[in-house]
Amino acid sequence: MTTKQAVIELLDKLPEDCTLDEIQYRLYVLQTVERGRQEFAQGKKLRHEDVMRELRKKWQSGAK
Repeated sequence: MTTKQAVIELLDKLPEDCTLDEIQYRLYVLQTVERGRQEFAQGKKLRHEDVMRELRKKWQSGAK
């Protein structure tokens, strides 16, 4: 699926009265997931335990 096709599919699924903020958020999520898939395909993987440790550290420090 091309990027244009993915965006069209995303827009088709949104309600007619959606806001620009909602569209931007959905595009952000789409882009983030796609970036993650590309990184995974390139072998840039993190173990689950490493991710959980980093998130715990972030949450405990109160970082945003």
